[in-house]
Amino acid sequence: MNADILLVDDNAIQAATRKAILTRSGRSVVVAQDGGQALAMLCDTVSPRLVITDHLMPGMNGPEFVKRLRTNCPDSDLPVVVLSGMADAEEQYAHLDVVFRVKPLPPDHLLELVRSLLNEPIARSA
Repeated sequence: MNADILLVDDNAIQAATRKAILTRSGRSVVVAQDGGQALAMLCDTVSPRLVITDHLMPGMNGPEFVKRLRTNCPDSDLPVVVLSGMADAEEQYAHLDVVFRVKPLPPDHLLELVRSLLNEPIARSA
């Protein structure tokens, strides 16, 4: 299954909100409830163009998820966005090639970030 975005978040409300924002902008989004489920989806069924993940999740936190993602897909240049309410968590992602943003991230900032990471022009109206 192809999707624009694999969204990884254990908080159902935040995941649903971000999915709705991204879907309304024309994106196809698949949601995983944790890092383990996301890795299984990446290995079996989902080929996203971008991964957006939460930092704090039960079982496997964001840094561990990204390390496993990079190990399982070493040739992949798959962009990864990490969202966290803790600004100081960014240092845990050193050398993991991620874009780190502090929550809350306004919807227009999220959409612009997605556009830029997928190398798409900004939509313009006449």
